[in-house]
Amino acid sequence: PLPLRGAVSPVPAAALLASLAAVALITDRAWVVATISAGLLALCLKAPPSRRWLYLAGTLGSALTVFLLSPLVAHYGSDVLWAGPKIPVIGYLDVTSQEIAAAGVQALRLAAVGLAFAAYALLLDLDRLLQAAGFARRSVLAAGLATRLVPTLERDAAGFVEALRGRGVQVEGVRGRARLLSPVVAGSLERALNLAEAMEARGFGRAGRTRAPSPPWTGLDRVAAAAAALLVVGAIWL
Repeated sequence: PLPLRGAVSPVPAAALLASLAAVALITDRAWVVATISAGLLALCLKAPPSRRWLYLAGTLGSALTVFLLSPLVAHYGSDVLWAGPKIPVIGYLDVTSQEIAAAGVQALRLAAVGLAFAAYALLLDLDRLLQAAGFARRSVLAAGLATRLVPTLERDAAGFVEALRGRGVQVEGVRGRARLLSPVVAGSLERALNLAEAMEARGFGRAGRTRAPSPPWTGLDRVAAAAAALLVVGAIWL
């Protein structure tokens, strides 16, 4: 089992991850955002390497891009560290210490939000989260299906690669993997139709539906839910 499964119930765990992302967006203190990002990164590293690399590469790559490009396109600050040429439309390229500081905070914010989503996708039991949903059941179902899209496509692509290797065809490079796009998309559409038929056969959305009872919250679950609320209130207050 993954770290968050069995330790904290999905609902308070999801609330805690959402509150950490909200605090990272609200606060202006760089050390708070950096601490949240570091903690979420350590949490994501507990997931299997074969699953986490895509989320971490996308999140950290995007954050690094923001940090590198923001000082070049921004124009504020008086402590100029580098003055470059003038480019049409954009203007003068220069880098100030104020721009670097602001770019660092924005990059950390993006990393915190992305890592919170990665932890949600990698470590939470989405089936239990859907089971615990009440009035927002449809929204949780849509979010759960969307969250599973990337891992499912990745698993399908790996299956196609193994099948081609069994036939003596090696899939290498960008061009070789780009050829997998058509069968992966076709498989996802077929899976969507099968899922819709299964939901209809099970009476999804009809009146009088039944569901399995959810296990009661533990003391740790209540602490996590209270901490999620206190984090957001504290970030707004401070």
